[in-house]
Amino acid sequence: MKQLFLIGFRNLIQHKRRTLLLGGAISSVTALLAFLLCLSAGIHETMLESATTLSTGHINIAGFYKVTAGQSAPVVTQYKKLMEIVHRTLPDLDFTASRGRGWAKLVSDSGSMQVAIGGIDIANEPGFRKVIKIVEGNLDVLSNPNTVLIFQQQAKKLEVKVGDNLVISAQTPNGTNNTGDLRVAAVARDVGIMSGWNIYIPADSLRQFYQINSDATGAVHVYIKDVKKIPQDMELLRKAFADQGFILMDREAKPFWEKFQSVNREDWTGQKLDLTTWEEEMSFFNWIITAIDGLMYVLIAVLLVIIAIGIMNSMWIAIRERTREIGTLRAIGMHRIQILQMFVIETFILGCLGSVLGAALGLGAAALMNAAHLPVPQGAQLILMSNTFKFTIVMKPVLMGMALITGSATLISIIPSVHAARMKPITAIQHIG
Repeated sequence: MKQLFLIGFRNLIQHKRRTLLLGGAISSVTALLAFLLCLSAGIHETMLESATTLSTGHINIAGFYKVTAGQSAPVVTQYKKLMEIVHRTLPDLDFTASRGRGWAKLVSDSGSMQVAIGGIDIANEPGFRKVIKIVEGNLDVLSNPNTVLIFQQQAKKLEVKVGDNLVISAQTPNGTNNTGDLRVAAVARDVGIMSGWNIYIPADSLRQFYQINSDATGAVHVYIKDVKKIPQDMELLRKAFADQGFILMDREAKPFWEKFQSVNREDWTGQKLDLTTWEEEMSFFNWIITAIDGLMYVLIAVLLVIIAIGIMNSMWIAIRERTREIGTLRAIGMHRIQILQMFVIETFILGCLGSVLGAALGLGAAALMNAAHLPVPQGAQLILMSNTFKFTIVMKPVLMGMALITGSATLISIIPSVHAARMKPITAIQHIG
């Protein structure tokens, strides 16, 4: 076997032009695959970071409170007790944060828009500062009553700046209409489509506006150290809350605002908890990653077919050119299986070298672009949820891609290799190329 590897390697060196052509094609496809895998991982990581900062935790303890059977509000009572249970139950807990929830009309002197309101305690939100980049004002001012954080596109649409006044108008859980005055504390850089409708005010100001008591909030966001443990932690929390006498809603992989209609149809009153993961709350964005991954795999599949055809044609030509060599090898005692192995090993070596070089180039390009912080076009920011391209180096998928490309190239070489192995020695030696 060692001799066959040596023969294969020497043949690749001898036929440099063909080796460079096929090796370059394999390297290009591998580099593109590695680059796209890093981009996909970066988008997923950015979405996780943005989503778990702007509107959801890794796990969300939310729910609905119904004063009457036909009227519900996205309110959680006894949230401090719930947070204590979380701290006792989850061994890998990072931190928890309570968030008020609301939907209101935001009005300025020159315009208005519908917005989702997040009630936030800025002093207890360590992850918020990592994602939100302030372009005007001061984030710490958001701890003052009746202040608001808005984003660049919102400020542009409403034609306001830091220090200007805004008015919010909405219906409270008890059915009355209410309005409140807010002062712009800070304007943050847009972070994709979600920043188009989210604003943030102090949690106490939101409670006062919606006329709910201090022991109620919209949701408790739970952040854990290892997101892979979300399913296990979810089950631990459901059991812990049930043991403490809390009533839980059935699991439904939808964001909370899609559940209003079904909850209002149910005949019950009081409080029910609804536990969801960040992916369930952001399920309406899953098409982004699905579409990007789908396009990536279609592109790679097309390129693999082209490479397979190229390898087939190249090997048919190589076998034709080396027919007398094959005859000589058979005449001196090399078996058919060894001829087959020789050509397959040659392609395998070529695939390995090409995929390793391509992966290095793809990962290098991804690392360079990530370091360059290339800006994302305004339109693409809505989809990528970031104002710069982010690439995350992921070795496991890249290694699997390398194995797939090398394996495909090796398998496709078996067909012409079988033809070479079946040649009769006397006929092959007499062949005139």
